[in-house]
Amino acid sequence: MTNDKQHEEPEIIYIPDDEGNEEEFEVIMKFEVDGSDNKYMMVVPVEASDEEDSEEVYAFRYEEDGDDLKLFVIEDEEEWNIVEETFNTLVDSEEI
Repeated sequence: MTNDKQHEEPEIIYIPDDEGNEEEFEVIMKFEVDGSDNKYMMVVPVEASDEEDSEEVYAFRYEEDGDDLKLFVIEDEEEWNIVEETFNTLVDSEEI
């Protein structure tokens, strides 16, 4: 049995911070929420991936327009709860 994940190159995106400096993030998961057309991605800072204890996961709603990727901060608490619940369910199902 082979594990395809070991052979995949990580997907890296660059997100500007408040000062306009681009920070490097690795996309760890993309998913859609049932009953909605919204697509979401979970990302972690590349620099922090060595320190597993302090790894922060960020969630964004995204839209793809050709080669352009548009990220939207999730500000609605109800939307955030749905995304968090979906993410946790997906992570739990992968650990089996």
